[in-house]
Amino acid sequence: MPDSLDRPPPPPARRQQRIHATLHAAFAPSRLELIDESAQHAGHQGVREAGHDQGESHFALRIAAASLQNLSRLEQHRRINQAVAAEFASGLHALRITVLRD
Repeated sequence: MPDSLDRPPPPPARRQQRIHATLHAAFAPSRLELIDESAQHAGHQGVREAGHDQGESHFALRIAAASLQNLSRLEQHRRINQAVAAEFASGLHALRITVLRD
């Protein structure tokens, strides 16, 4: 029987999967939709110059979470952006956020 250490490591999670998992852990949302809109921005000058033409650089987020209710829109966006700060640091270019009522 082969040892589990002989198996290759699993492929790294895609950015969309990582963002989804991060937001679930941070906010326990009742609804979370994360749509990759990168193809709509492919070839744009700023995207090319920043090296984001490989995809997974632009997302639209629709989220409903009790922990985001009763906060100003600015504070909701701050908390979401803080939660995914590592993704912005590693190539996420844009996150369009819509917070829904829980």
